[in-house]
Amino acid sequence: MGQGRSQFTEEELQDYQDLTYFTKKEVLYAHHKFKALAPEKVGHNKNAKLPMAKILQYPELHVNPFGDRICHIFSSSHDGDCTFEDFLDMMSVFSEGAPKAVKAEHAFRIFDFDGDDMLGVTDLRQVVNRLTGQQRLSEQDMQHLIQNILDEADLDDDGALSFAEFEHIISKSSDFANAFRIRL
Repeated sequence: MGQGRSQFTEEELQDYQDLTYFTKKEVLYAHHKFKALAPEKVGHNKNAKLPMAKILQYPELHVNPFGDRICHIFSSSHDGDCTFEDFLDMMSVFSEGAPKAVKAEHAFRIFDFDGDDMLGVTDLRQVVNRLTGQQRLSEQDMQHLIQNILDEADLDDDGALSFAEFEHIISKSSDFANAFRIRL
């Protein structure tokens, strides 16, 4: 294990490589980044769980308007707190190597605030509010925008977007895979 540099066995690294879109070297780098968020807590404990507040200190998550949702979606305990494996899964899905379909599935879950497997008006409103930040839309503009989204994407006219409808719209976006990325 080369001067004790890795907390992981070769088998563990191989498993992580097999289960993610990362090489063994990238897995170790991800662990280095995870450990840097709370060195006192992670230290030599590879099973440490960091609170969401610590995970949100990761620069790309800190500035992301969906940072808390991302943490909740990838948290194995569904409370936003993350183990290294949760963090690794998150970084893998947001990596350049992850397929567009995998990214689309996770984006849908991040935007599905109420967890009903549909992106309804309430979900879309929250997405728009998070994207616009301080420059909130007027109620009329918000309703108009949501109606335009539904007119374009709601193929079965049920007033919400299913995953299939969401995926169809994402397939039209040439930049989606690039935009849905976090660098390690």
